[in-house]
Amino acid sequence: MLNLKNIGPIFAPGMYNILKKFLFFIAPEPVHHFVMKCLSIVYAIPLSRSILRRSFSVVHPSLQRNLWGLNFPNPVGLAAGFDKDAKYTDVLSCLGFGFVEIGTVTPRPQPGNPKPRLFRLPADKALINRMGFNNEGAAAAAVRLKQRREKIIIGGNIGKNKVTENEHAGDDYEACFRALYRVVDYFVVNVSSPNTPGLRALQDKEPLMQLLNRLQVLNTDLGAPKPILLKIAPDLTESQLDDIIDIVKQTGIQGIVATNTTIDRSGLNTDTTRVDEIGAGGLSGLPLREKATQVIRYIHKHSGGTIPIIAVGGIFTAADAKEKLDAGAVLVQVYTGFIYEGPAIAANICKGILAGN
Repeated sequence: MLNLKNIGPIFAPGMYNILKKFLFFIAPEPVHHFVMKCLSIVYAIPLSRSILRRSFSVVHPSLQRNLWGLNFPNPVGLAAGFDKDAKYTDVLSCLGFGFVEIGTVTPRPQPGNPKPRLFRLPADKALINRMGFNNEGAAAAAVRLKQRREKIIIGGNIGKNKVTENEHAGDDYEACFRALYRVVDYFVVNVSSPNTPGLRALQDKEPLMQLLNRLQVLNTDLGAPKPILLKIAPDLTESQLDDIIDIVKQTGIQGIVATNTTIDRSGLNTDTTRVDEIGAGGLSGLPLREKATQVIRYIHKHSGGTIPIIAVGGIFTAADAKEKLDAGAVLVQVYTGFIYEGPAIAANICKGILAGN
């Protein structure tokens, strides 16, 4: 029986629940930047940085995962969208994550969609966002990553600018790839966000094959190939998932991130009037859990377990993470769960995984 007594002190859940009540009085986007700036100040002080790291780190050999030549200290990562511009990778490394995925970044800076564009659905433990790839550009993210202090594994989630037509999307993805190549450990090609007009059309077999083959050629030409993964939507049909499996095998990319946000609004507890008022955007959080798990299970089964999958969608607890791992995922990522569960989410999931070993 594994002794967990001395593995990482855990932030008391009640403390964050109290704090969350105050944070949720503030609009989601401003409070996100406020909290991260506060944590950055804490990180800047050596003593408090050490306390932060000790409070949220869970270290154990059985948590380690080795994939694509990368040694992940644990299987719990932070999904793309939280740190779009690679401003907070150092402080996030102290919160127990095994890896952090930055982005989505685009070649040129863009403001994203008009505000408000991020909404909470507390009754569903969910978020709706229509951010629209707001970011300061791939070059700015690369500069920050070159200057970072911590050596946590970094994924680079890349996309196209809104004004770029789909027939020229490959140019945008290539520009991002080149800009981030020396400063990230793996790449994720995002063609599945519902918040950039026409982007999901790139998930169709022919344009996706062309895009991934182009990036694979570039990856080889640059001399030290990085793992390339594809992030897919949870709203694909089984026929489309079969195409995705075939595309991954034909292009030789290293895996799939499943899944992005959903455009489905069925089964929500939040009042329909409120959901309609919010309007368009991708839904994440607890309502996505089962849908994402089904996609993961289907890909794992129909690929014969040959495609590594990073699971995203509705992960709040160790039981949620275990569900994804049992379905065939090799790593998991959190985003909305981080908002609702607080800074100890990675540590708590890791302890739960250890307790189940």
